[in-house]
Amino acid sequence: MSGLPAAVVAGPVPDVAVVLVAVVWGAVTGALLPRAVYRFAVPAGEAWHTRCPEGHPLRGWLGRARCGQCAPRGKGVRRGEDAPRGDGEGEGEGGSTAGTSYGTGPVAPAAATALVCAALAAATGTRPELAVWLLLAPVGVLLAVVDFRVQRLPDPLTLPFAAAALALLGVVALVPEHAGSWTTALLGALALGAGYFVLFLVNPAGMGFGDVKLALGAGAVLGWYGWPTVMLGTFAGFLFGALYGGALVVTRRAGRGTAIPFGPFLIAGALAGLLIGAYTA
Repeated sequence: MSGLPAAVVAGPVPDVAVVLVAVVWGAVTGALLPRAVYRFAVPAGEAWHTRCPEGHPLRGWLGRARCGQCAPRGKGVRRGEDAPRGDGEGEGEGGSTAGTSYGTGPVAPAAATALVCAALAAATGTRPELAVWLLLAPVGVLLAVVDFRVQRLPDPLTLPFAAAALALLGVVALVPEHAGSWTTALLGALALGAGYFVLFLVNPAGMGFGDVKLALGAGAVLGWYGWPTVMLGTFAGFLFGALYGGALVVTRRAGRGTAIPFGPFLIAGALAGLLIGAYTA
């Protein structure tokens, strides 16, 4: 080791540090998603959840899916119409561990988001666009989970996702050492959004309008690294969706006409394309 140049010895260290920071970021932000998942995971046409299953008011969108006003399970929790409807004071939504969980725990979303962020950091390295990918990653995980649960992509997430992607990449385009093009990101958003809109018009039963809106953001992040990345990410999304649908048919858990949520596969395809685009840029 003493005979190696200092640059060779120290070279990999910054990349490892970046990946570790990304893992921590992903774990922390992912752990804040359960409450948002519960509040957004409602069927199309219904309002977002504003109360826990026992009827207590919910405050905020981020944090653990736990209601401090509910008695722990097995402690005489009252159901339905008999549940007390307080004003939210003392409900523990600010971080109290008391009460009853009404949604998924923080471990799974934290692990998923940490894994996504680690992969993005490993592929992108220290280039400035990594900050954009890390900011968008938790939203992508949230969208995938919500759509998988209720086949709905909330407008408050999809449209700001696309706008934020373009705005943030516009800032990054002004920073030295970036490896993408904002113009192509904009054109990629328009092209992928238009393509999904055509599919929606042709087969509205198979492609939701929420997928069209999500395609705008996916096209933006993929377009940053050029048209080959856009095509690769788009193909990967349809491939993942086809494999999932085929597996359901083979295992007889669904028929050929069964609708499946496409958002998670659109996001997974965009992630695959983004990883390859970032790694080869």
